[in-house]
Amino acid sequence: MTCKNDTQVTEFILVGFSTLPKMQVAFFLVFLSIYTITLLGNIIIVILITVEVALDTPMYFFIRNLSVIETGFTLVMVPKMLVNLLSRNKNISFVGCGTQMYFIFFFGSTECFLLSLMAYDRYVAICNPLRYSIIMNRKVCFWMAAGSWIAGIPVSMLQTAWMFTLPFCVPNEINHFFCDGPPVLKLVTGDTSMYDMQAVMSTLFFIMFPFFLILVSYIHIITTILRMTSAEGRRKAFSTCSSHLTVVTLFYGTASLNYFRPKSSNSPESKKLVSLSYTVITPMLNPIIYSLRNNEVKGALKRTFCRGRSSQKG
Repeated sequence: MTCKNDTQVTEFILVGFSTLPKMQVAFFLVFLSIYTITLLGNIIIVILITVEVALDTPMYFFIRNLSVIETGFTLVMVPKMLVNLLSRNKNISFVGCGTQMYFIFFFGSTECFLLSLMAYDRYVAICNPLRYSIIMNRKVCFWMAAGSWIAGIPVSMLQTAWMFTLPFCVPNEINHFFCDGPPVLKLVTGDTSMYDMQAVMSTLFFIMFPFFLILVSYIHIITTILRMTSAEGRRKAFSTCSSHLTVVTLFYGTASLNYFRPKSSNSPESKKLVSLSYTVITPMLNPIIYSLRNNEVKGALKRTFCRGRSSQKG
């Protein structure tokens, strides 16, 4: 882009969906509904897995971590988007934009690694069931989850700090509804080739490496399932993986459309629609996928509800 001058940028303007002024209220109502469902669904999942002894297993331990990530992801982004939909002032401070970008990178990379750990958990459960309780003990699960949370901190900090030491351009309009890397990078006036190289390497490691681990795990899982002689055993084994596979497909499918499409076919408006899929829609669908398609969660939800009603009557 061509810059008017070298004025120091102290804030940005999130263009969002302002190109459709007549739809702002409708968008607000839709996204508010989705945001409410997302928060309620993920909070219920976290509470349910915490209080139900029947869900005290490695698989549900990782699902609880996933719900915490999805809650944090939406909290960082959606409230600001909702405010901007009803406000003429669509500014976000320089520090606020950097903070939002850091947490988006952080929660995104953490989710990638956590999904790979969940795939490994299913691999051990199906391919090595006799040693499952030994391999996936509490201590191992804790450190695996902690590792997925910690792994995203250095690269998120590096990418954000590096980005916001670059010189920015005026006008300072970000053609997006949140401070994502590519649209913010377009406002930089200097040479970004080194940053681009670092961003590509980080993307390959924090997105493609966990995806590769998921792929390897499921190759072994599918091979093991196909060798089973019992049709009922194959059905049960596939059913334990179906929810995770659905979540992985939604997350990686929409994220890859956003970050790996050719720039020539990546218009700002289409990028916003794809971004909505993995930042707003997917976090809402995850608790639904893990509850409606899981008899253990539905059973635990009924027991918790019945206990709550019994305590109220007593």
